[in-house]
Amino acid sequence: MNQKFSSTALCDARRIVVKVGSSLVTNEGRGLDATAIGEWCRQLAQLMRSGREVIMVSSGAIAEGMKRLGWSARPVAIHELQAAAAVGQMGLAQMYETKFRANGLGSAQVLLTHADLADRERYLNARSTLLTLLKLGIVPVINENDTVVTDEIKFGDNDTLGALVANLVEADALVILTDQKGLFTADPRKDPSATLVREASAGDLALEQMAGGAGSSIGRGGMLTKILAAKRAAGSGASTVIAWGREVNALIRLADGDAIGTLLTAQTPKTQARKQWMADHLQLRGGVVIDAGAVVKLRDEGKSLLPIGIVEVDGDFSRGDVIAVRDQAGCEIARGLSNYASAEARLICKKPSADIERLLGYAAEPEMLHRDNLVLSR
Repeated sequence: MNQKFSSTALCDARRIVVKVGSSLVTNEGRGLDATAIGEWCRQLAQLMRSGREVIMVSSGAIAEGMKRLGWSARPVAIHELQAAAAVGQMGLAQMYETKFRANGLGSAQVLLTHADLADRERYLNARSTLLTLLKLGIVPVINENDTVVTDEIKFGDNDTLGALVANLVEADALVILTDQKGLFTADPRKDPSATLVREASAGDLALEQMAGGAGSSIGRGGMLTKILAAKRAAGSGASTVIAWGREVNALIRLADGDAIGTLLTAQTPKTQARKQWMADHLQLRGGVVIDAGAVVKLRDEGKSLLPIGIVEVDGDFSRGDVIAVRDQAGCEIARGLSNYASAEARLICKKPSADIERLLGYAAEPEMLHRDNLVLSR
């Protein structure tokens, strides 16, 4: 019988982000590994048939581009790295599309930069797109947009991006597939006494002391970036597993709770983590005043805030900013992420959601603040 993790974080996960590194995707730089990619796609298809939602974050564009261009060493010049990424991205997207299609699934290429996730409006746009793809049963295949970025291209090997995507879509778990068996107490290539860390708490400072530098000449992600990615993912309540990508049926077995690799558990439940972030957000950009009926909907029924319940808009805020929700006596009853900018809110307040497109020329969401992005004040 297979050894099980003591935590059920992976068994219970319904939305999973899987990140694979360059050395695995390109078979240590020898070119895209069609067999390995096909195997991961097969396992993800099986997970989706079991009712889970999956997102793939894949490195490999630069490494594949290097191979296609005949370069044996990773270049230093940014423009050469960007050229390699542009060439390699074509093959990477085609490979995933072919392998997912063979397993009865559609896929979508999504290129992101860290800047996309730092800007609140672009953050919400990316989030809406990814959630829509998941709802449609499409597997998003995400890579960093190395063709246009500069500083991000130098470090991380998409470990950080994987964690940011987990935060973005409120994933339950992040699985980082790598060319190592997991996190060891020391570098097993140098210290024969090193032992595998089976389970630990994400964010434990002792883990960072164990982690070394970059693991290969093909990728730029080492164990430290994975430890830090797990810490970041835990901020939104997602637990992380670091496991060997060539382990037989690794993804399926992890979803069954098998103790493969290293499990770093988030200490804060997902919903609580997200609500706490909004509750503690200090940079309120403005607010809205709502009528008594909307107060009841939010406070007593746990509903979203619709434009028809808004009677006044205060301040100057953008889509994605955290705003206050006040009753007509001036008491803050909630705060959350606004789906519309203040100028738009003034046009749609007191109006039914069905009128949004007519009034604005488009409709981002039917709610001003969705209940998932709203926390009631104490």
